[in-house]
Amino acid sequence: MAYFLLQWAYKDPQIKAMIDKPQDRTAAAKKAIEAFQGKLHSFFFAFGEYDGAAIAEFPDNESAVASLLTIAGGGGLARLKTTVLITAAEAERAMRKANATQSGYIPPSG
Repeated sequence: MAYFLLQWAYKDPQIKAMIDKPQDRTAAAKKAIEAFQGKLHSFFFAFGEYDGAAIAEFPDNESAVASLLTIAGGGGLARLKTTVLITAAEAERAMRKANATQSGYIPPSG
C-alpha cells in the first residue's frame, strides 16, 4: 500500500455551502477513498493555499488516481494536489540501493 498527501482548495460555491450548512467532510472523503480499496488516515481543514489536507493509503497508483478523478470530477474543487509519500523505511532502502548501484550517471556540465 502506498501513502499519499492530498491537498485541495474548494470552489467559492462549496465554501458558501459549508457556511450555509456547516458540515464535516471526512465521511464524504472516506467513502470516495474506500470505494477504491483505500484508507483515509487523517482529514484536516487548513489555512493557506489549500483549504484541506488528508493522508490516504491506496493499494496502487491506479486506485489512487481513480479515486481522485472521482473526487475532482465532482466539480467542487478548484485545485487538487497529490504527493506520493515514502515511509522512512522505504527511503532508507532507496538510499542503500543508490549506494550499492553504479549507474554511470553524470550530471550536466557547461
